[in-house]
Amino acid sequence: MITTLAILVALALDLLLGEPRRFHPLVGFGRLALALERRWHGDTVWRSLVAVLVLLVPFTLLAALTRFVPHGILLDTLLLYLAIGWQSLGAHAHRVRDALRARNLPEARRCVGLMVSRDTTRLDTADVSKATVESVLENGNDAIFGAIFWFVVAGAPGAVLYRLANTLDAMWGYRTERYRKFGWAAARLDDALNFIPARLTALSYALAGHTQAALRCWRQQGLYWKSPNAGPVMAAGAGSLGVQLGGPASYHGTMQHRPLLGEGRIPDADDIDSALQLIRHSLMIWVVALTGEATLVGFFATR
Repeated sequence: MITTLAILVALALDLLLGEPRRFHPLVGFGRLALALERRWHGDTVWRSLVAVLVLLVPFTLLAALTRFVPHGILLDTLLLYLAIGWQSLGAHAHRVRDALRARNLPEARRCVGLMVSRDTTRLDTADVSKATVESVLENGNDAIFGAIFWFVVAGAPGAVLYRLANTLDAMWGYRTERYRKFGWAAARLDDALNFIPARLTALSYALAGHTQAALRCWRQQGLYWKSPNAGPVMAAGAGSLGVQLGGPASYHGTMQHRPLLGEGRIPDADDIDSALQLIRHSLMIWVVALTGEATLVGFFATR
């Protein structure tokens, strides 16, 4: 019950406060990772492993120290709040939506460029909407549900490890010449940590929308995506929303022919709101499930 309460408080803090405005620990961690990359980058897997260990182990151990301080659950809750990016995700998506509704395509391209790693300078209105919905669905797992899952499993150290590994994957996990080997460890660790949370997120998306279509798209399309975890999440989310995602996209100057995900029409600006609503409904499912599990555990513990 204490863990569930900590999650509810962390979500409430994110809802009320959003991200810290002056300094976010993840931003500082990203700068640290860039500094290490400048000094340590090399085209070998062992350098990749050392970089990940040097960056992740100390902060994960620091998070574990909350077990040994009075009222450590308060620090755990604070760390989970810092690991969650619910309101930040919504704020970025809303900027794209507002620019599209104002028919300001250059601004919409600029805003979606802050959310995705693909080239956005030539995207049309439909492609901007599609890219934004894809980012919202994928980051629903990365910035919200994955952190909550690992907090339930391993407390604050789990949430910190997960979120920092996810940040490294976002920075180094590209299949480019520079990161093919140097980003290997970050990408593989992120894949491992996300395996279960991604499928729970996909199931949540399915339950929160058009369930049969979501499960069908997940089963038939999710396995063919370039990421073993983003595929199920985005396929289920697209099927649940009744839109079609995927298709060709340019990354780092190279056109990638991605498979189609979902079924139905091409998303528009209104579907950005629908994707954010899908996350809210999925969060309600998680909260109900966690509360119910805590209640049952407490009930049987007192018998």
